[in-house]
Amino acid sequence: MGPVGDNGRDPKLISIAMPMLLSMAQRIAAIALILGLWLGSVGPVQAAAGNASPLAVLPFLGDRFAGQRPANLGVRDGHLAACPASPNCVVSQGATDAVHAIEPLPYEGDPARAMARLEAILRALPRTAIIERRDDYLYAEFTSRWMGYVDDGEFYLDPKASVIQVRSASRLGESDLGVNRNRIEAIRSAFAV
Repeated sequence: MGPVGDNGRDPKLISIAMPMLLSMAQRIAAIALILGLWLGSVGPVQAAAGNASPLAVLPFLGDRFAGQRPANLGVRDGHLAACPASPNCVVSQGATDAVHAIEPLPYEGDPARAMARLEAILRALPRTAIIERRDDYLYAEFTSRWMGYVDDGEFYLDPKASVIQVRSASRLGESDLGVNRNRIEAIRSAFAV
C-alpha cells in the first residue's frame, strides 16, 4: 500500500479507481442509449442531440408511461365522467367521497372571460398541452417531469351555477400521491387572483 493522504485514503488507489468508476458510468449510459435505439423509442437524431434532461441516461423510457388517451373524456348530459375506484382522480360532479370529490372553480362575470382566464393559466403551466378547446369545455394533458406520466384534465363551463366543473385523472397506476388534487388546487389559487 502506498502513502496515506490527509483523509486516510491511499491517493494511488484513488487515482486508479476514479477512471474505472467514470468508465463504468459511461458504459451504463452507452448501454441505456443502445437499448433506447434498439427498442425504437430513441431515434438516431435524438441520440446525437445529447439531450441534457435528467432522463438523458434513460432514453429508452420514451413515452412508456404516457398511457392511452381515455375514451370517456368529454361532457355527457352536462356532466364530466365519474372517477374510477382508484384514488388517482378528482372530479367536481357526482363524487361524494373525500378521495375523489373536489370543488368546482367559481367565477363571477362573463363566462367567456372566465374560460379565457383558465386557458391562460393552463398554458402557463409547464409540460401542459391543451388538446381541445370549445366555448364551454377545455381538455388538457399534463405530463410529469421525470417519468412522463400523463394526466387528463377537463374543465366544463357551467354558466347556470357560475362555476367551471373540473376533472383530473391519471391514466396509469393506482395512486398519484395527491398530484391531481394539488394541481387543481393550484389552478384554483391562480384562478382566484
